Amino acid sequence: MEYKNFTTFSVEIDNGIAWVTIDYPPVNVQGQEMLADLSSLALRLERDREVKVVVFQSANPDIWVCHYDTNLLRDMSMDTVPRDEAKLLDLQAVLERISKLPQATIAKIEGFARGGGHEFALACDMRFAARGKYKFMQMEVAMGILPCGGGASRMARQVGLGRALEIILSARDFDADEAEAYGTINKALEPDEIGEYVENLARRIAQFPAESINACKQTVYESIDKPIDDALKAEAYWLYQATSKTAAIKRFTWADEQGAQFDLENQKNWEKLVIDIQDIKNED
Repeated sequence: MEYKNFTTFSVEIDNGIAWVTIDYPPVNVQGQEMLADLSSLALRLERDREVKVVVFQSANPDIWVCHYDTNLLRDMSMDTVPRDEAKLLDLQAVLERISKLPQATIAKIEGFARGGGHEFALACDMRFAARGKYKFMQMEVAMGILPCGGGASRMARQVGLGRALEIILSARDFDADEAEAYGTINKALEPDEIGEYVENLARRIAQFPAESINACKQTVYESIDKPIDDALKAEAYWLYQATSKTAAIKRFTWADEQGAQFDLENQKNWEKLVIDIQDIKNED
């Protein structure tokens, strides 16, 4: 699979990780060009089982991804439409596609991520931000609209109702430590720590089977807004998908033969054991 001919970012594949470096001067604005590139990227990733993790980062030292291009909003019709005739915006559709990728997606944010840029980050599975560099904002209410890239919907699921409304209605900047406390990011890190932290996490995840990564991800997303009975059924469904497409039984057999199940020392070392067991490949 080739990852070339993008205009707003470059892609480097390394040991199962796609490093997507956004570079669209002057401010990485989120316009039609970036949405087209993201859609093309998603099309390739959806068919690629060699890539297991996607990291989105920026070449701009000050901005991760800027807000949605205001010219696109200005050109929208000002007429109201009935609820049943409302259609997804391009931004919503593209970011939803990113959120459903079979790979684990990580936003490595070392600059501003406001408006649509922040909504892009929320569409990723995990977010890590650099202290002193990262700020996020949903400014839409002050512009006379609302977050229209999944920001309102994903924000409430991410942080809860009250905090989502505070973030959206205040239209103010939040820094990395506030974001971590509120839950919009996984972790705030020092600028000299974020690179190593994200790389180590990405490389660890990339050692695991592609199909079980996807099954874990789809289960979590599918279950989050379901009643518990339906959520448990979703778990069962995705378990069958994972075991039928990975060497799960061989892994359990290997672990059992090593005495992991009953030996205290092995029980203490599962963090290393789950890496050692990856020598068992799906095709074996």
